[in-house]
Amino acid sequence: MSDKAEAADAGKAPAKSKKMLIIIIAAVVVLAIGGGAAFFFISKQRAAAEEGVDGAEPAPPPKAAHAAPKPGTPPTYLPLDNMVVNLADPGGERVAQVGITLELSDAHAVDTVKAYLPTIRSGVLLLVSQRTAAELLTPEGKEKLAKDILREAEVPFGGGHDDEEEASSSKKPKSKRRVVHVEYPVVGVLFSSFIVQ
Repeated sequence: MSDKAEAADAGKAPAKSKKMLIIIIAAVVVLAIGGGAAFFFISKQRAAAEEGVDGAEPAPPPKAAHAAPKPGTPPTYLPLDNMVVNLADPGGERVAQVGITLELSDAHAVDTVKAYLPTIRSGVLLLVSQRTAAELLTPEGKEKLAKDILREAEVPFGGGHDDEEEASSSKKPKSKRRVVHVEYPVVGVLFSSFIVQ
């Protein structure tokens, strides 16, 4: 009887080793596929980065793609406290009271922008104080101020570059440059009040 028990144990041993072999092969295949996918992803990123480098000329700063909030989601707004600013008129007696609301890319950007509000408010105050009452009383003047405030609100996040300044500062002929579009948290500027006295 002991010969039969040994024969039964010998029959189970190859079945266990076959199962173990299948598990090991499956694990190796999964690791190979994962490694291949990682290699493909990394090499694609590296190729994209090298494609943007011209060799002799650095890439231009990223340009903002002022994307509206995603469709289907309500817009996110961050109102600023009203500001009273002396204007650049002769005599310094004219003032503007401006209420500004920032339109943000999404609800997650609120905390990020709040962290930089003192910097943004200071920049806005400086912008408004450089204007005259005549400039601010025209619709074009208000639109230009809104664009300048938007650019000023991008500065803490690495933006605020003017396309015209970039074009005039680069006197070299344009070669292949890759433009990187960056979405900043502030995507719009709205006036909630605007009084010039």
